[in-house]
Amino acid sequence: MAESQDGMESQTSATSSSGSSSMIAKSPEDEFPKVDQGASSPTTHETSHDSGPPQDVVELCRDTFQKTAEYLRGELDGTVEDYKLLEKMNTVTSTRYSEMKHIALSINGALKSLNEKYKSLQPYLEQIDQIEESVSTLEQAAYSLDQYSKRLESKFKALERR
Repeated sequence: MAESQDGMESQTSATSSSGSSSMIAKSPEDEFPKVDQGASSPTTHETSHDSGPPQDVVELCRDTFQKTAEYLRGELDGTVEDYKLLEKMNTVTSTRYSEMKHIALSINGALKSLNEKYKSLQPYLEQIDQIEESVSTLEQAAYSLDQYSKRLESKFKALERR
């Protein structure tokens, strides 16, 4: 990082000294105070680049990543179980619809058979209707004849008494 900062300083200096730029570029060192890396030992929050972050931070990071992974595994397991349940439901529904299709086909066949039988019986049913009309007419005639015979009988009895 020191090399990149030195490279930026030289670019900034070259730009500033040439006067080709109307704006003066500032280096990161101009904005932030310099820290003397050769000074006394670092404080508890400041560590050298070679030693890495403190051990407790590393442990907390590992724990956080582990718990996050467990949480995500649980979420994924839940989703997988949901999909398995949906798959079972689809299978059961498909089976049920297949059974219903076979029942509907069976009913359709029975209905066609009944329609054919009805068509073959249609002439006989028409004959039965005609016979029923004839019987009804004959019944009316028999009733009228019975009424006439009762009147005739009553007239005959009336003549006999005289």
